[in-house]
Amino acid sequence: MNAEAKSLEAVQESDLPTMATPYVPPPPVGPRAHMRPLGFTDPFRWLARGLQDMRHHPGIALFYGLCFWGMAQVLAMVFKHKPEYTLSLVSGCLLVGPFMAMGLYEVSRKRERGELPEMASSLMCWDQHIRSMAMLVLVLMVLELLWGRASLVVFAVFFNTGMPSTTGVIEAVFNPQNLEFLMVYLAVGGVFAALVYGLSVVSIPMILDRDTDAISAVITSMRVVFSHPGVMLLWGLLLSVLVLVALWPWALGIIVIGPWLGHASWHAYRGSVEWEEGPE
Repeated sequence: MNAEAKSLEAVQESDLPTMATPYVPPPPVGPRAHMRPLGFTDPFRWLARGLQDMRHHPGIALFYGLCFWGMAQVLAMVFKHKPEYTLSLVSGCLLVGPFMAMGLYEVSRKRERGELPEMASSLMCWDQHIRSMAMLVLVLMVLELLWGRASLVVFAVFFNTGMPSTTGVIEAVFNPQNLEFLMVYLAVGGVFAALVYGLSVVSIPMILDRDTDAISAVITSMRVVFSHPGVMLLWGLLLSVLVLVALWPWALGIIVIGPWLGHASWHAYRGSVEWEEGPE
């Protein structure tokens, strides 16, 4: 019995890791994301494919376009009555827009698979991804709150007599003497806009496509941005310019441009990320 106990103890000790044999984690199981090579013509290709999707399903596009238009009207009302919150509300639109466009991603996804998209499926596509979407909403909401607070601080520093009216904001923007305020305001907004953009540029389509967790989706989104900073900067500029064009006059252009960019964002994800199936 004593010999058997010693033998069992020797076997157990041999199974334990030692300093000479460090622990090596097992290889990842499941599909792995790889960054596709991108060129500066790819963002225009994504826009072209998004336009094709919208033209094939104009009714669904019109519904989402009207939703985007309603969001733009809220933005206009806030600028009119509380201009100091305008930039933070723009961040809110950057936050809500991609989630609202999730139904458009579903339409493009089904078209890509050769299936027939329906309005009902586009409205309920988020139902199976609530946990991941909730975590992503939480992360982006923290950025949204920080952005709003930073905007108020900038106004408080440069307008120590109180928050200006809408007319006062417009005068401040176009007054050469307030160039310092404008530069600081845009710099603060640019930092937060870049963070929101980097975290969400492909994360929401990825959650819809792969049913992954929010952290993995955000990490992949940042990998895309850092792997192709020039191309993704161009894509962000195209999105910004088209949205600004859509907001003038009376934001009517957003009815068309909003769904177009939603479909195009799906193709941006598909064009940026390639999936390699892991070992069984």
